[in-house]
Amino acid sequence: MSDDAGYRPKSTLTRWLDARLPMVRFIYGFGVSFPVPRNLNYFYTFGGMLTLVLLSQVLTGIVMAMHYVPDVVLAFASRERFMRDGQFGWLFGPWHAVGASFFFIAAYIHLARGLYYGSHRNPRELIWIIGVLIYFVMMATSFLGYVLVWGMMSTSGAAVVTGFFKAIPYAGPWIHETLLGGYSVGQATLNRFYALHYLFPFILLFLVGLHVWAVHHVGQNNPAGIEVKTAKDTMPFTPYATVKDLFAICIFLIFFSWFIFYMPDYMGHPDNYIMGDTMKTSSHVVPEWYFLPFYAMVRAINFDFGPISSTIGGLLVLFLSVIVLLFVPWLDRSKVRSARYRPLYRWFFWLFLCDVVLLGWLGSRPIEPIYLAWSQVATAYYFMYFLIIMPILPKFEKTILPPDSIYDDWKEHKKRGGRLW
Repeated sequence: MSDDAGYRPKSTLTRWLDARLPMVRFIYGFGVSFPVPRNLNYFYTFGGMLTLVLLSQVLTGIVMAMHYVPDVVLAFASRERFMRDGQFGWLFGPWHAVGASFFFIAAYIHLARGLYYGSHRNPRELIWIIGVLIYFVMMATSFLGYVLVWGMMSTSGAAVVTGFFKAIPYAGPWIHETLLGGYSVGQATLNRFYALHYLFPFILLFLVGLHVWAVHHVGQNNPAGIEVKTAKDTMPFTPYATVKDLFAICIFLIFFSWFIFYMPDYMGHPDNYIMGDTMKTSSHVVPEWYFLPFYAMVRAINFDFGPISSTIGGLLVLFLSVIVLLFVPWLDRSKVRSARYRPLYRWFFWLFLCDVVLLGWLGSRPIEPIYLAWSQVATAYYFMYFLIIMPILPKFEKTILPPDSIYDDWKEHKKRGGRLW
């Protein structure tokens, strides 16, 4: 837990406040004196980046909501008019759109780092689970916001995604009609999605607060994957980790700003710059880039499996591909946390990352036999990684002996010239 023993209120006002509402003491223990492992590298800065981007998304989203008109006739035009003629609309519109993409970039790196260094292992299972729940809500929030653009790809995507639910036995039609507010995408759909898109970011803020609280309760993991043993293993969060985080965040913001000011539409789809028409569908419906791996997995199931139709099978694969992340703390059976000391596992891990990138590329391709075949292979490896490699590989993998302490790992890290791996 956070150590606030170093805080001493000096003025009469701070002593009075500390006795009644120790807010300053809490902030000091949470963000100044909190001990962190001294061997943390720059991959541990993405949590701070995610918090910063989330706050920027909430603030820019509030501004966008003030100018948005949730009407099927006016929605597309209201957004475009604000971005072209509204005060600072040229900034807030691209900022909110690009921010969604960079939110997912940081989240995917954060998740990959957790898998590589074993941040999901005991006693941090709940930290991982809350993080996955944050990812669930991120996906829902992003999809809802994408539909609010009310371009051709938005309305087509809404029809396709909500149409999946009709395949669910018995409750499917009811779920579909409840989501849409009727039998097809229309005004009721826009009203529902607008209300939920405004609500979900505040659920995200709550979950992020729980996530950070859990991290501060059990302590941060580290690249060596070993626990803190002595005071030499840690250092105060401020100024040491703070300076490292600020430097990494500045580099992150340079790329973020480059896209906002020079390539704001680079990650969007051309069809979404055409006003949506619920009576028409785009010729090649694709989601935003951060959903493409899951879209490829859904399309990979183009065959019936006994009584399970291809539509239901695709829906099951979609849900299982995300839900399996919740069970990672128990699927990973290795006694060694960090992949630094698991030579064989490292190969499977990097192959897994390549597999996810391949799925993303395949999701953007048209529906052709060659792409479907590769999607099926990539989908199979995605599930093999979690359900077979994670639990079975530790039984015969020869691991490297980790260092005795975090301090020893830090000294060795300095000798190597600061290599990240």
